Amino acid sequence: MEVCEGEGWRLVVDQARHPYIALIGGSDWAVEFTREELEILWRAIRRLRLQHAALTDQLMAEESLELDLELPLPAAESGSSLWIALEGDRRLWSLRFVLTPGAEARAVEGAWSAAASGPFAAALEAIEARLGLAE
Repeated sequence: MEVCEGEGWRLVVDQARHPYIALIGGSDWAVEFTREELEILWRAIRRLRLQHAALTDQLMAEESLELDLELPLPAAESGSSLWIALEGDRRLWSLRFVLTPGAEARAVEGAWSAAASGPFAAALEAIEARLGLAE
């Protein structure tokens, strides 16, 4: 089991648990994710961070931006997806997401502050290799 946490975020991964291998959380919430959902979350955050990095040179110090994307959950029913947004400026950004699964499954919405988003994303990236998540 891997436990990573900081001010306003938490990531716990236990690959022996099934079907929910991860617990992710923010200041006032937590939810379990399946391996597939965790992979989609990691992929989405990675894409948004790369887009943000590509745009930071073009932003003036006082400018802000919002990037978002929606990725389907492959093994789930049609319409199941993870929507995620990155909002901030050149230096700091926050993340929020909505997981919309198929019928008879839980749905969740969560967000991390600007202070928590970077460390959470870094922790997720750090465990990526050990979990074998694929781009």
